[in-house]
Amino acid sequence: MHQLNYSHLHYFWAVANEGSIARASEQLHLTPQTISGQLRLLEQAVGEPLFNRVGRGLVLTDTGNLVKHYADEIFSLGTELSQRIRDKSADSALPVKVGLVDSIPKLVVYRLLKPLLENSEPVKLNCIEGKLDQLVGDLALHKLDILFSDTPLPAGFAVKAYNHRLGASRMGLFVQKKISRKYIAQFPQSLNNADFLLPVTSSVLRRNLDDWFQRVNVTPHVVAEFADSALLKVFGEAGTGVFPACTAISEEIEQMYHAKYIGTAEGVTETYYAISAERKLKNPAIVRINDAAHEWLDD
Repeated sequence: MHQLNYSHLHYFWAVANEGSIARASEQLHLTPQTISGQLRLLEQAVGEPLFNRVGRGLVLTDTGNLVKHYADEIFSLGTELSQRIRDKSADSALPVKVGLVDSIPKLVVYRLLKPLLENSEPVKLNCIEGKLDQLVGDLALHKLDILFSDTPLPAGFAVKAYNHRLGASRMGLFVQKKISRKYIAQFPQSLNNADFLLPVTSSVLRRNLDDWFQRVNVTPHVVAEFADSALLKVFGEAGTGVFPACTAISEEIEQMYHAKYIGTAEGVTETYYAISAERKLKNPAIVRINDAAHEWLDD
C-alpha cells in the first residue's frame, strides 16, 4: 500500500458520510469529477475498491468500512485539536493539574493550593486523588504537573521523579470542645485509656503515634481506625474520641470541627512533599506553591 494522501482521505470521508459523490461535492464546493478522480487515486493507493454502487448511491466495501473507521478517528482528533486551541485562546487561565495522595489531609492540600487561588494571575485547578504509585505513573505520562504526598517517593522507584520537601508539621491532639477540659489538665497522662480515633496501623503516622504512646506510658482505647483523615475528623467532631491532626492547621481544625487543641505528641511530625518529573521546579504556579509552603510549614 502506498503512502496515503490526506486530502484524498478527506474527500473519501465526505462521500462516505454523505452517501453520494453529488452531495459530497456540494459540501466541499468541488465538482463531482474532481471528487471521483480523488477517490480513484485513493483506491489505487489502498489497492482495493472502497465503494460499491447500489442504485444511485454508494455503499462502503469491507475495506471501505475499515478506512472510514480510521478516517473518523483522524478527523475527529483534528476537530478536537482545533477546539482545544480555540479554548486556550479564549481562556487565559493557567491550567494546573495536581495529584494528591489520598492520605494527605485535605486541609493541608487547601493551604498548599490557596496561594494559587489568591494570586492575580488566574489558574484553573484540576485535582486528582489516588495512590502514590498510580499518581507517579500519571506524572511520568505528563497527565499531572505536580504530585503532593505525605511520604517521599522511595529510592529506586521504577519511575524517574524527584522529591521536593515542602516542610513539616508537629502532630497535635484534638477533641470535641465540650469535653476538652479533662484532657488538657495533666496532659499527656490524662489520655490514658481515653477513647481515640487513629489512622490505620499500616500508616507511618500511626506507627509514630504508637511509639509516642509507649514513650509517655499512655494506653489509648482505640474506638476506630481510618484510612481517610477527613473522615477521622468528622467522627472527632461528633465527640467519638481524641484525634490527631497537624498543628500547622490547628486553627482550621478548631473552627471546622468544633474541636479543641489539647496538646502535642512531641517528636511526632508529618512531612509533606511535592513530587515532580523535573529535578528543578519550573512551572511558575508550582514554584509559588513551594515558596508559600516554606512560610507556614516548619523547616
